[in-house]
Amino acid sequence: MKIRSIHTGIHETHREAGADISPATVVATSAVVVENPLAERGRVDDLDALEALGAESAQLLIDKCIAALQSVGLTGADVRGYGKGAIVGVDGDREHSAAILHPRFGAPVRAAIGGGADIIPGTKKLGGPGAPITMPIGNKDDRWVFDDMDAVDIAIPDAPHADEIVIALALSCGGRPGARVRKP
Repeated sequence: MKIRSIHTGIHETHREAGADISPATVVATSAVVVENPLAERGRVDDLDALEALGAESAQLLIDKCIAALQSVGLTGADVRGYGKGAIVGVDGDREHSAAILHPRFGAPVRAAIGGGADIIPGTKKLGGPGAPITMPIGNKDDRWVFDDMDAVDIAIPDAPHADEIVIALALSCGGRPGARVRKP
């Protein structure tokens, strides 16, 4: 994996719609900007290199997100929801993001948070520098837990270059701030 940059952050919500949120909801995000080994090659059917990149980048991103959570007193065991996303630079193929995010990305994430029976919701797109991506967040064990359905945006002003990919992970502790929607 040829890394150009890594971006990690914490978003804490202490107040929503005029009401205190206690404890605060916390979302950790991390994104890595990497070289796309298949850029400018057109359609490539063998995506093994990108599947391996998915596992390697997931391990890096989960380590960064867990460290960010620890900085505010939380651990992987506190994670209720997760999401992922990738932006492929315009010299790549949207399928490159699917190869990264689907076959091997989830195992390192689930290992670090002690499980995760449900899918890691994700999104993928082609884009240029500064392109935002909205990552859906869903409950790690049951996609129908309404309180954990949320989203987080990331954008890196100088990425991706045409021959790069931005790969991102989000971990949520506490659910959607002020969640109060109930199932009928």
